[in-house]
Amino acid sequence: MNPYHHLVAEYARFAKEAKSYPLGGFSHPARPTLPPDAPKVLIFSPHPDDECIIGGLALRLLRQANWRVVNIAVTQGSNKARQVERFVELSHACDYLGFDLVQTRPGGLEGVNPKSRQQNSAAWHTMVDTIAAILGRHQPRVVLLPHERDWNSTHIGTHWLVMDALRSLSPAPDCFLIETEFWGQMDDPNLMVEINPADLADLMTATSFHVGEVRRNPYHLLLPAWMQDNIRRGGELVGGQGQAAPDFTFATLYRLRRWRQGGPERLYSGGKSLPANADPAGFLAGCGQ
Repeated sequence: MNPYHHLVAEYARFAKEAKSYPLGGFSHPARPTLPPDAPKVLIFSPHPDDECIIGGLALRLLRQANWRVVNIAVTQGSNKARQVERFVELSHACDYLGFDLVQTRPGGLEGVNPKSRQQNSAAWHTMVDTIAAILGRHQPRVVLLPHERDWNSTHIGTHWLVMDALRSLSPAPDCFLIETEFWGQMDDPNLMVEINPADLADLMTATSFHVGEVRRNPYHLLLPAWMQDNIRRGGELVGGQGQAAPDFTFATLYRLRRWRQGGPERLYSGGKSLPANADPAGFLAGCGQ
């Protein structure tokens, strides 16, 4: 038998079988005990579910380094009839992963997009002040946000909202800036983070708590394929053209910079890979020196 026919047939069988798996309702796995002064990771999520899809590094910092992860629900989606329900689903997803959850305001922010930034400065500055207050209150060591070309207008808007909020703060914060991709791929990621099978399974499980969304489109089942394709891309985009891909099975791509003295600065030339057995906090500390 041709083994590749068998491989593809098994992929197809599992993909079909997984559509019958339950959505949400799972008890959360064991969590680390966090010290009161644990460094904070803030995830600025354009929509409920982004925290699960791009949150692999944040989950590793929680589980491997005992850092506190706080998901900031920038919006709760554009469908007002679903906003309350989506926040409930988000609460369950964050509880499963062990992430804290902060609401920007009841129902979430509205009009988080480049058009609002350009044409409605008063509303935009009010939202910037909201995000700046969250940053000032939490004093994060790490900030995750979408990159500036992440296709979806709310993802792009969230990028500029957080960047404008960081620029508005005085004194200027000193934190790691980790830009993420979901809808639109980055041209210049510089960090490939391996995600072990257990963490990936938990990210998929957490995504399944977003029941209303994955019933419409079961994208939680595609996370393994996406993370495999990240290795194909990242092998050369991060590792260098013509270089061999690392021996990872699943990975997420990021752009790592540091916010210092009022703007983002690169920490190294080229790219780096973070294996699953490496300490992510130690890796960041080494990059920041």
